[in-house]
Amino acid sequence: MDGWGEHHKGMRVAAALPVALLLVLTGCAGEAQSTGPAPQSTTSAPPEELGPVQPVGDPEVVAEGLQAPWSIVPLDGGGALVSERDSGLVQEVLADGTIREVGPVPGVVAGGEGGLLGLALFEDGNDTWLYAYLTAAEDNRIMRLPLEGAAGSFGLGDGEVVVDGFAKASNHNGGRIAFGPDGMLYATVGDAGRPDLAQDPSSPNGKILRLTPEGDVPEDNPSNGSPVYSLGHRNPQGIAWDRDGRLWAAEFGQNTWDEINLIEPGANYGWPEVEGAAGEDGYVDPVHQWPTSESSPSGLAFTRDTFFLAALRGERVWALYPLGEAGLDAVSWFTGEYGRIRDVSPTPDGDLWFVTNNTDGRGEPSEGDDRIWRVRLGTLQEG
Repeated sequence: MDGWGEHHKGMRVAAALPVALLLVLTGCAGEAQSTGPAPQSTTSAPPEELGPVQPVGDPEVVAEGLQAPWSIVPLDGGGALVSERDSGLVQEVLADGTIREVGPVPGVVAGGEGGLLGLALFEDGNDTWLYAYLTAAEDNRIMRLPLEGAAGSFGLGDGEVVVDGFAKASNHNGGRIAFGPDGMLYATVGDAGRPDLAQDPSSPNGKILRLTPEGDVPEDNPSNGSPVYSLGHRNPQGIAWDRDGRLWAAEFGQNTWDEINLIEPGANYGWPEVEGAAGEDGYVDPVHQWPTSESSPSGLAFTRDTFFLAALRGERVWALYPLGEAGLDAVSWFTGEYGRIRDVSPTPDGDLWFVTNNTDGRGEPSEGDDRIWRVRLGTLQEG
């Protein structure tokens, strides 16, 4: 599928984008845009809880017995919502570790790396919506469903399509969604195994998109009438905002380099013309890169002046510390101890959750996989 579906509310990608913006790490001012109801967010801590931080002590099991979990959304009170890629189910993890089924997301057609992927919550007055990025019969799309009930008894109401028409494939589906500090919905869309789409401004694939909660194009997007926020991406699966409101993204490379990028509106990150830092005019180099054996990055989170990144093939959690113009300092944790790591998230009380993904067809599951683990965060210790 190359075209946008009927539920895209009139969106069309403009025929051209502005010239790529240069990557600048010295600026600290976030983009103060916008409007609309505030999203529920646990991506940063209150100003008094400064970092940086690191894991302290041994992780503890929060829940086990999940099947190919993909996205985790912590809830106030100690629980969480989790998507299962292949079953298409949203599961609720209670504070005591019990897992109960919230319900299926309609229309999920799992296959390869596709299925029920990213989740995000959005509060609109008295209503709470659960947004879901999913692979359907003909495309990848985003739906939203009313989240009904209370902790321990959540259910899903009738869903509606927010946007559809993203090309799907057995891999490179992207799939992460999150609400930014501006109240807008951001989505990472992979190139669906067709690298040319990443440089095609008329395609949503190989892009990071920015939408209103209803799926419309914000008036202040980089290109008038286009949902495209940045282009030239291969398979981005992690997004997070730092304390200054700047957007960062994690991206799978091909054979050489995985990347962390600081995302600037309208910028071009080079795929498939370049992979990793190339220093070529017109393309933004990553702030940090790894050999693909050390990362295969998925979920990304920011809390207390520290990024945490889930690594699949690398089988570890990366802690990333911004160094201004010098980029990021990367420190690995739990390497090889828990297998493939799909997602990470700070909890409302200041700990870190990470989610294993050993039942996704590429891991080596042990009894009880997959699991959610919890580890305490403490002040970064030098040396």
